[in-house]
Amino acid sequence: MVEVCIIYDKMRFEEKSLYDKALKKGLKALIVDAKTITINTESNKKDFHLGDVVLQRSISHYRGLYLTACLEFLGLRVINKFKVGEICGNKLITSLTLAKHNIPTPKTHLTFSADSAMEVINKIGFPLVLKPIIGSWGRGVFPLRDEEVANMIVEMREENDSPLARIYYVQEMINRPPRDIRCIVVGENIAASIYRYSAENEWRTNVARGGKAEVAPITKELEDIALKAARVVGGGILGVDLMEDEKRGLLVHEVNNTVEFRGAANVSDADIAGAMIDYALSIAKK
Repeated sequence: MVEVCIIYDKMRFEEKSLYDKALKKGLKALIVDAKTITINTESNKKDFHLGDVVLQRSISHYRGLYLTACLEFLGLRVINKFKVGEICGNKLITSLTLAKHNIPTPKTHLTFSADSAMEVINKIGFPLVLKPIIGSWGRGVFPLRDEEVANMIVEMREENDSPLARIYYVQEMINRPPRDIRCIVVGENIAASIYRYSAENEWRTNVARGGKAEVAPITKELEDIALKAARVVGGGILGVDLMEDEKRGLLVHEVNNTVEFRGAANVSDADIAGAMIDYALSIAKK
């Protein structure tokens, strides 16, 4: 019997749902705290009890990414693969990957000092969006509506000790409805698709920030773009986020490696956790 291992660093709705669904499907399942795993360069697969396939669900980008590298070193099948996490966990790499494969995405400017960032910002004109290249839930994402605000945010970034703060990811402000679209891609299928609407007095659409969700129709255009975006970053279980530009149509602005689905599960009849477990089972049997 196939055994599914769910690795987490904070127990949430998603991890509980995946564990319960695996058991309901008659599979063996275990759930393991990432913070308790220790691996050395002489370790091998038989030293651990981590099932036949691992669902990597760590919230921490770096913990999840480098633990995945260690698990792959042991020869374990991990969803998602290290390379996928490396691309999707970094907005700069994600944008370059999407653009390289001709997937429509917001125009993004990349620069590597405060002076060059302000030069680019003033040259392009406002409004713009400044994002950290690593991060989730809309943290550190700022709308830049005038030069005074831009100077303040860039100055604040320069005072940050992180070397990543010196990398400036400046994106055009998309003329869109007050929502975006989250497609939960599982393998070669879209398990669910939702609109995410901004909360009151909030321009970001993250459900974690109080945004509301409702089911979004899966059109042929949406399916084609979302599945292609998932494919070019390496595939697996992914959250593909898109915006509806008034003139250009759908633009992919992010691909999430450890996708949350509580918001989608609350409004959709789709068996999202079930689709993920079925996919993990198919990987384990390869």
